[in-house]
Amino acid sequence: MHEFSMAQGILNAVLETAEENDANKVTDIVIQIGKLAMLNPEQLTFMLNVLIEDTIAENANIVIEDIDVEIKCYNCDYEGIGDVDDSDHYLPMILCPKCESHRVNVLNGKDVTIKNISIEKEDEDDE
Repeated sequence: MHEFSMAQGILNAVLETAEENDANKVTDIVIQIGKLAMLNPEQLTFMLNVLIEDTIAENANIVIEDIDVEIKCYNCDYEGIGDVDDSDHYLPMILCPKCESHRVNVLNGKDVTIKNISIEKEDEDDE
């Protein structure tokens, strides 16, 4: 299950960042997922919600943002958002929206990135 290992990696990075910043609570986690990352956002969110139990990230708001596929067409030199088919197969087809060629270079849309982590820190006066 690809989503589980990805969720564990994301959580590790979130908790490490929170610890480095002396956080006592993680309130929001924003994750960007490229449409070619081959991850199911609902499954990833479910796995994260399970894994964050009993951590300082418990009850954090998890936001998933989709990242479009950006291409450069070898056929017509179009550069921009590519058309990605929604068929249910392992490797989606990417077309140039201008000339419908499959001869494209993918520039963006494969990555998974933690865009933002919001934390709360305990005030020194409260200690």
